[in-house]
Amino acid sequence: MVLAAGRGQRFGADKRLALYRGRPLLEIVVGTIREAGLPLRVCLKPDDSQCEQLLSELGVGYCYCPEARHGMGHTLAQGIQRMPDWDATLIALADMPWIAPDSLRQLADAAHSEAIVAPIHAGQRGHPVAFGRRFYSALAQLEGDEGARGVIQQHADALQLMPLADPGVLRDADRPQDLH
Repeated sequence: MVLAAGRGQRFGADKRLALYRGRPLLEIVVGTIREAGLPLRVCLKPDDSQCEQLLSELGVGYCYCPEARHGMGHTLAQGIQRMPDWDATLIALADMPWIAPDSLRQLADAAHSEAIVAPIHAGQRGHPVAFGRRFYSALAQLEGDEGARGVIQQHADALQLMPLADPGVLRDADRPQDLH
C-alpha cells in the first residue's frame, strides 16, 4: 500500500508529481513496487484528478481516504480498512523513490500476519514497514499526523528489524532540493 494522500506542505507543491530523472515521484515508487513483484494499492485524497489519471494510465488500483486532510494517521487508518484481506501489508510512502526493488521484496518476504517488519540501515530504522494482519485493527484506529509509530511502540515484541544495505530506506523528498 502506498500512502499518497499527503499535503506535501514543506515541498511547496505536489511532490507526488514532482519530476525526478524525468518521471513523477509517484510513478517511480509504483514502478519499483511492480518491479519487486508485489501487489499494489495507492491511497489518495478525494478529488485528486492528476494522480488518478497517472495511476489509471499505469493500470494501478487506488482508493480514497476522505479524512486524509487530518494527517497520515487518518490516511493509514482509512487505507488499511480498504485493503484486500492480505496476510500482511507493506506500507510505503509516495515520496521515497530511492528504495531498491530487492529491498521491498526482502521486507515482503519476511512479513507475516504476526509481525511488524521494518528496515534498518546504518543504525537507523527506515521505511517501508510491513504490518501483519494482527495489527490491522490497531492501524485502523489511527488519527492525526503521527502515522504508525504508536502501533510499533505498543507491539515492540513483534517488531523485526531487517538490516538492509539500501540507504534509500532512509531517504525521502520533503523539499525540492532533496531531489538533487
